[in-house]
Amino acid sequence: MSKKLTISSIKQAKGVKSLVMITAYDALFSQLVSESADMILVGDSLNMSFAGKSDTISATLDQMIYHTNAVCLGAPNNFVICDMPFGTYINKDRALDNAIKVFQQTKADCVKIEGGQDKADVIAHLTANGIAVCGHIGLLPQSVRSEGGYKVKGKTEEQRASIIADAKAVEKAGAFCMVIEGTKADVAKEVAEAVSIPVIGIGAGADVDGQVLVFSDMLGLFEAFTPKFVKKYLDGATLVKNAVKEYADEVATKAFPAEEHTY
Repeated sequence: MSKKLTISSIKQAKGVKSLVMITAYDALFSQLVSESADMILVGDSLNMSFAGKSDTISATLDQMIYHTNAVCLGAPNNFVICDMPFGTYINKDRALDNAIKVFQQTKADCVKIEGGQDKADVIAHLTANGIAVCGHIGLLPQSVRSEGGYKVKGKTEEQRASIIADAKAVEKAGAFCMVIEGTKADVAKEVAEAVSIPVIGIGAGADVDGQVLVFSDMLGLFEAFTPKFVKKYLDGATLVKNAVKEYADEVATKAFPAEEHTY
């Protein structure tokens, strides 16, 4: 990144360029992705990618703050988004208290909140109090238990209408952009056309205003499962395993350390 994006430049990108968002959870990987990413999302997906949990729900605010600080240190010139974890925005007052903690204790540029019409009052309360918000509609990972799994959205006319209404409510509440996840591509396209702020897709087709992927998915590091919408740009797990095995073999045979690695 030559110049850090702002909320204004992100909004102005709609219809001009496709925005690149990627997750990162630490200084090392945020630095590695910083040159190519417009925005870095410190997602509560870290609960699965890093902590080995089956979903995102048990992620805590302290965890998110810790990882957001690390990302901000590694990528100081990138626009950084901090996910608000499950239970931290159940009402507008609790949401504001917790978002203030994020802003005071990190250099995050905004927070992300899952929900549409049902969270419009929360988003409006945050934006009215100086907290920038990225919305998140469609499939909501924090609702996986209540919905009985990860279910693609927009399959029925009722869902289509509800998702479009969610997008309009999020925009009206003051969000500067939104993520749409796990949604039929034709519906996601309608959503992007229905609002004037950027809509960033993940599992929502190409006809939106940008894309986001979890770095450990796109680099082939996460082996438990691969969602249909993920393209692996690297067979990272195999590369790492092979490198570690080579190291182990060289230690066993005393080929490492060699003379050039010895003081």
